[in-house]
Amino acid sequence: MRILSTLTGNSQKLDGGAMFGNAPKALWSRWMEADEQNRIRLGCRALLVQEANRNILVETGIGAFFSPDLKARFGVQENHHVLLESLAAHGLSHEDIDIVILTHLHFDHAGGLLSAWQSDSPSELLFPNAQFITGARQWTRALEPHSRDRASYLSDIMEPLALSERVILVNDDGYVPELGPDWRFHFSDGHTPGQILPEIMMPDGPVVFTGDLIPGAPWVHLPITMGYDRFPEGLIEEKEALLSDLLSRNGRIVLTHDPDVALGRVVKDEKGKFTLSEAVAEVNGLTA
Repeated sequence: MRILSTLTGNSQKLDGGAMFGNAPKALWSRWMEADEQNRIRLGCRALLVQEANRNILVETGIGAFFSPDLKARFGVQENHHVLLESLAAHGLSHEDIDIVILTHLHFDHAGGLLSAWQSDSPSELLFPNAQFITGARQWTRALEPHSRDRASYLSDIMEPLALSERVILVNDDGYVPELGPDWRFHFSDGHTPGQILPEIMMPDGPVVFTGDLIPGAPWVHLPITMGYDRFPEGLIEEKEALLSDLLSRNGRIVLTHDPDVALGRVVKDEKGKFTLSEAVAEVNGLTA
């Protein structure tokens, strides 16, 4: 039996225009309210998957490793490492995690791997007993980023990961022996090359952690993309393929950046547009 729970991490405020790409503010402001600096609230949600003999964590969020000036620049709201608190609420510490799956290696998804910032010492890699799983093509991208997304990959994260010698890379066949046959991965290149989206089989249909392919509920609508996406047209095609597949299999998705919606089931509305039903703000001990 698998038990699924969503975990809150550190939150951010980022520019709404950047998050909604070519969608005008008159449209996206219906979905998310902007502050006086045009920023919208964003979560950094992780997913805890508990199996019989292991604890698997999907993503770690942005964490709290930024210095105060970078924390302000990227709109991180809390000073402490919120994800560690969320793990503690489930009776776990970072030392109890056996596998960490990283959809990609941008700092707002992998920064929670590091300990919180301290003025007198550098942050250290947490999760000492875990193997770290990410996409092979994403790993290559992170080591040799394009000038457009170089700022999203930080040596503070990449160097200790590489030195750990505990990184497992997922090739395009999507099979990871360490996870076993009940796990599969979808691949997405629209946001960043080689992003992996884990699918967890559950009795009531599959659950997919959609990473930055679908960061929140408004982005379920096919034309909506982010300004941060590398290949928006390709991303829309990937999103349509994934949502169509999940619709046919009664699937649900977990949203990492939506501050209010953690999970929802993929459906189509009366106009034939993809949307979510049974949306919930938190998942705590899902077994079906």
